[in-house]
Amino acid sequence: MAQDYIPRPDGDFLAWEQAFITYADANLAALGLVAADLAPITAARDNWESAYLDNDAKQNAARAARQLKDDRRAAFETAVRALVRRLQASAAVSDDERAALGITVRDGVMTPATAAATRPVGLVSTAQRLRHEIRFFDEATPTRKAKPDGVMGCEIWVKVGTTPPADPGECTFLALDTASPYVAEFDGADAGKTAYYMLRWVTTRGEKGPWSETVAATIAG
Repeated sequence: MAQDYIPRPDGDFLAWEQAFITYADANLAALGLVAADLAPITAARDNWESAYLDNDAKQNAARAARQLKDDRRAAFETAVRALVRRLQASAAVSDDERAALGITVRDGVMTPATAAATRPVGLVSTAQRLRHEIRFFDEATPTRKAKPDGVMGCEIWVKVGTTPPADPGECTFLALDTASPYVAEFDGADAGKTAYYMLRWVTTRGEKGPWSETVAATIAG
């Protein structure tokens, strides 16, 4: 399909129509036209340009109005947050009054963190030489990156060798990582060997969950 000679964006259309009418008006005879042929075109042009300029001015005014609204809301929020901090710190303000004001009512009951009941799942990328990128997520929520409630991070243990570990006692502690992924670096002497990883969640109270399945990955040289 051939491209339309009339530009679609208004700014480009404005430049095009002005050039069109200017040239046509200056070359009526050469084009086989008379002034009457161009009169309805210039009238339609004038109507469109008037609407275009009016729309442009209103859009600029709307942007300015929105910015003013946003700025004044920010100023209000700053002022009201300062007052709320005073109210929250005041012994004269009850929780019922806080609720009536629509501000935070603090929960005075501490919920103890318990050991994670689920296990992390590990995925290892071997794309880079002497490096493993270890991604982990919870087995109960495999489509999310979030750790289980109350979990501080993922404990990562590794064994480099030819056979998988029979139990975690054969592994060496590598890291306690709070955000996936974790990057493990290896020496050149480890190239071609296999790294076996075992992972488990650790809560904010230091309680440890069950071990993951062992994940094996070759160390690229």
